[in-house]
Amino acid sequence: MKRIRLNEYNSNLGTLIDVQHPEDYLKTPTVGSINIYADKLLMNYKKILDPGKKYYIICHKGYLSRKVVSVLEFYGYDVTQVINN
Repeated sequence: MKRIRLNEYNSNLGTLIDVQHPEDYLKTPTVGSINIYADKLLMNYKKILDPGKKYYIICHKGYLSRKVVSVLEFYGYDVTQVINN
């Protein structure tokens, strides 16, 4: 699993997706990210993601992002977990 720190990310690398629940995202949003809840993303990844693009996945504690990255890697997507510290 590829990982980078949030301070190493820039928008030229790819799309930053925060997979927190929308209510949690409103309280602690990640600047520059779009919010797609982990369950929604995993259930609809074929409709939401472009297999030719790079995605950077973050959440507040790291548990959801690790799960999402693991599953999407299995399906062949270019995803990297972003660590928030």
